[in-house]
Amino acid sequence: MSEIEELQQQIRAFRDQRDWMQFHSPRNLAVSISLEASELLEHFQWITDEKSSEQVAEERKDRIATEIADVAIYLLELSDNLGIDLRQAIEAKLQHNAEKYPVEKARGSSLKYTELQ
Repeated sequence: MSEIEELQQQIRAFRDQRDWMQFHSPRNLAVSISLEASELLEHFQWITDEKSSEQVAEERKDRIATEIADVAIYLLELSDNLGIDLRQAIEAKLQHNAEKYPVEKARGSSLKYTELQ
């Protein structure tokens, strides 16, 4: 069993012990991912890039880690509930992105793939 599968099993057990599957539809989980990602973003609102690096390294690191975990838990559960192999999906997306953003064109550039020369 992979580490991802082990985490999904732990999440499933936590959810099922509380009889929460009835609330964890794909739509509700997708909404929850977005909400938790927004809570993560709040830690970086109105600060500079430099200050955001300091925030992560110092006073907000634990709270930021909690928000990252919330996003990850819902994502792992959503992929589990939909029968999506998360590792395979990530590897496929990385391959797709590698084709859209070849190193020789994309290195050091923030342009969208349609704008790369």
